Parts: sequence; C-alpha cells; structure tokens
Amino acid sequence: MVQKAKILLVDDRPENLLALEAILSALDQTLVRASSGEEALKALLTDDFAVILLDVQMPGMDGFETAAHIKRRERTRDIPIIFLTAINHGPHHTFRGYAAGAVDYISKPFDPWVLRAKVSVFVELYMKNCQLREQAALLRLQLEGGGGKSAPGESKEPAGILAELSARLAAVEEQAEALSKQLDDESADAAAVATAAHLERKLTGLRRALDALEPGAGSGAPSVPSQN
Repeated sequence: MVQKAKILLVDDRPENLLALEAILSALDQTLVRASSGEEALKALLTDDFAVILLDVQMPGMDGFETAAHIKRRERTRDIPIIFLTAINHGPHHTFRGYAAGAVDYISKPFDPWVLRAKVSVFVELYMKNCQLREQAALLRLQLEGGGGKSAPGESKEPAGILAELSARLAAVEEQAEALSKQLDDESADAAAVATAAHLERKLTGLRRALDALEPGAGSGAPSVPSQN
C-alpha cells in the first residue's frame, strides 16, 4: 500500500483553510492544518511534507518569517513552499516571496484548478523521491551482504534480489520519465522542472550502481549515491 503524502496548509483564517481543503481533497493526500507560523513550525518538527501552502499575511509571525525559519532547518529546507497572498504590492513584494525560498507566489483569488495542478506536481515528485530512497536502501543492504533475515518464503539468492530491485527501479524510472514529459508539455515552473531533473540524476546513479552488481560487471563494489 502506497503511503499518502502530507500537505501542510498554513493560514490564520479557518474559512481559507476550509477552501484549500475543498480544492485539494481531490488529490487524495493527507492535508494538515496550521493556523499560525508557530503551529506550522511545530508540525514540521515531527512530520515530513511534500509541499507547504503558506499564507503571507498572518498576525505575529508572517509567511516570510515562517519561510525563513523553514529554510534554516536542515530537515525542512528542501520542502517546496507556495506562498498565497490576498494583497499584491507589486514586483518587490513578489521578489521578497521568492527570496524567502518560495517555489511559487500566487495571489488570491486564485484558480482552484491551477493551484491543484501545481500542488499535484510536487506531490508526485515527493512520492518518486520516497520510492527512490526505498530502492537505495534495498541496494545498500545488497551491497552489505543482504544484512538481516529474510521473511518466511523470501529468497535470499543475490540474483533474485537483484532482479526484484531492477524491476522496482524500472517502474520508478518509467514514472519519472512520464512526469518529466508532462512538465515539458505544460511548461511547468522552473523549480518543478529542476526538481524532476535532480530526481532523474539520482535514478541514473542508482541504475549504474545496480548494473555494476550484475554478474560479469566487475568485482569492485559500487558506491550508492546518497538520497538526501
């Protein structure tokens, strides 16, 4: 069973949070509410999120300050942030949003379909990265000699493990390729395209390491790329 991604919704107005939930419910992911910057930072201490929708105008800690804290933390600095604002102060205000680390800056009222489409791209990228980390962990186990006991009925043969890893990796590669084509077709945000390219580079490194384990590929043990 594929685990759902978590999306963090940050807004001090309950009606705005309700509207976001209505728009994003079709994605069938886990939506987490936060009514302040402080509450958002607390949620980020324990959970991993695919993307954060962050209101700019909030009392106390506003969206810019909240984003700054998020980007300073090693655990959360790579989470995509989409700023939402009801006030448009012009290019300078927009630039401040991007300078704070946002991947997008959307003014209200926004098109629900456009917002849902943007969020879905980052959810897909997050899920592919999760799958990639799982494949890397399995490959590391193989490189270390298949440490740990196999489940009942599970083969311990290296060839069987390699075949399973190769099949799983091929499925992720196929999905990543389809996503990249989708981004090209839709002229998506530069941040999403860059993230997809980074994912493809990691997939290529993992495939090379796996191929090196195949019989006749050489005696040296390959290194597995870090999946941070």
